Amino acid sequence: MHGRLKVKTSEEQAEAKRLEREQKLKLYQSATQTVFRKRQAGELDESVLELTSQILGANPDFATLWNCRREVLQRLEAQKSPEELAALVKAELGFLESCLRVNPKSYGTWHHRCWLLGRLPEPNWTRELELCARFLEVDERNFHCWDYRRFVAAQAAVPPAEELAFTDSLITRNFSNYSSWHYRSCLLPQLHPQPDSGPQGRLPEDVLLKELELVQNAFFTDPNDQSAWFYHRWLLGRADPQDALRCLHVSRDEACLTVSFSRPLLVGSRTDTLLLMVDESPLAVEWRTPDGRNQPSHVWLCDLPAASLNDQLPQHTFRVIWTAGNAQKECVLLKGRQECWCRDSATDEQLFRCELSVEKSTVLQSELESCKELQELEPENKWCLLTIILLMRALDPLLYEKETLQYFQTLKAVDPMRAAYLDDLRSKFLLENSVLKMEYAEVRVLHLGHKDLTMLCHLEQLLLVTHLDLSHNRLRALPPALAALRCLEPQQMTPAFLSSVIPPDPRSPSMHLADGQSWDNSGMERRVTKNRVPAFLKMPDLLCLGVLLMASPVFLPVSGWSRGWCPEPIGQDSQEELQVGELCSPADSRRSGYSTAWGGGLSSHLSIRA
Repeated sequence: MHGRLKVKTSEEQAEAKRLEREQKLKLYQSATQTVFRKRQAGELDESVLELTSQILGANPDFATLWNCRREVLQRLEAQKSPEELAALVKAELGFLESCLRVNPKSYGTWHHRCWLLGRLPEPNWTRELELCARFLEVDERNFHCWDYRRFVAAQAAVPPAEELAFTDSLITRNFSNYSSWHYRSCLLPQLHPQPDSGPQGRLPEDVLLKELELVQNAFFTDPNDQSAWFYHRWLLGRADPQDALRCLHVSRDEACLTVSFSRPLLVGSRTDTLLLMVDESPLAVEWRTPDGRNQPSHVWLCDLPAASLNDQLPQHTFRVIWTAGNAQKECVLLKGRQECWCRDSATDEQLFRCELSVEKSTVLQSELESCKELQELEPENKWCLLTIILLMRALDPLLYEKETLQYFQTLKAVDPMRAAYLDDLRSKFLLENSVLKMEYAEVRVLHLGHKDLTMLCHLEQLLLVTHLDLSHNRLRALPPALAALRCLEPQQMTPAFLSSVIPPDPRSPSMHLADGQSWDNSGMERRVTKNRVPAFLKMPDLLCLGVLLMASPVFLPVSGWSRGWCPEPIGQDSQEELQVGELCSPADSRRSGYSTAWGGGLSSHLSIRA
């Protein structure tokens, strides 16, 4: 009808939009080609700035055009007067801000702004901090903006206390600001350095207690937000062990000296060197890791010459000096003795947790009770359950052991997708508790059987262990660090006992050995020698005569990730050394009934000694 606007149909609207997009694309491509042509011809003038402004204003992620724009600015820098250059820079900063409004997470735009400010004689850093604050109000987790703020704070030498106050304001506004919590964890060590407590040392106790109170308010305000829970876990774990030479062991039988440390070292590097003194004379030796890999390790060993172990002398004194850690250990090997060692008696505070003052213990105990109350109100809150476990570990791991295991069962039911991780964490805590009990009992026997373990850790703490029971667990592979257990001794096992510990596995072949034969794992050869073990052994489950492992099935790695041992049956009438196994591929191991291990290579030295 006359006098009325015609309403476009959906087809007409779609066609109009298509034509509009095509027109914009033609203009975009034309401008891009013009810029490339001018750049190739060396025509880097203000017209290129204008063209790139049109393109980058619509698409700030065009990295090549930012490079081209920098080339133009560098050329104009030499041609413009100071006043003209100042006006150009001001316009460029305004253009960059408009690009950030189009895409606040544009890598190229933030990088270009850093580059531009780095070329100014007197940048206005205060304005840049205000810019960051504005963009963080829009998106508090914009990590591009956080990176830029750290750059600005470093260039402007902003005191850490001021930046910490900035995180206070953001956290007060929104407890769920994960980036602010993280930035806080970076600032506190700078603000309160503790030179005597390592690279990740403790915070001062008054600061720590204040932070614990702050984070407790946060996760009680919003129990389901993970930000505060993560920060709380960082606070609980904020302490590295002191650098220490834990243990020194000398074996006359193996002509070997072994040392263990509180942290992994790369002996031979510029920072970590070891000096061995034998009878007060320096001895040049070649240090190596137990598994033969040239990488940082808690345990290092060296071979000793026969002269240093001469049994004609009444004693030999061995002293190892760790220069970087300012630590040393000394032990004396007496005539007629086959081994000697020196190790400081260790408590749980020295091994696996921080020593707690009365005030800190009171605060953590109060937090534990509060978290238990919160868990009653929020029974499905996995962060609360995990924090309860960690608080119990921080307070007294042995006292709360039984209760901790119960909370692990509850947590697995609440969060079944992370059951494997929780099983590994539970195994770690159980092994730590077992090591502590062994330390308090002052014995060299460690019973880890029937604990449902899924992984092994802290093996450097077991350097002096002579008997290790790993039966009836869920271990699928042994870590290469098992090679550090050099004091393991043969176990007197009967076939009846072995059959009760290691049940038959129809998927894998059995290994029959003649009476008095065993598997010697010294060196890279696997061979059968005489007079060591009973007649019936299942090789997939027996890794060395000092270790019992029940894992069905198990693939034993030799080195790397792709090789393994597939035992072959050996006749009982054999009276000479025979090969126990042959190298095979994972596919072959699967055909023979073994499952691929997800550990590293098995040590070449888990030997059996007479």
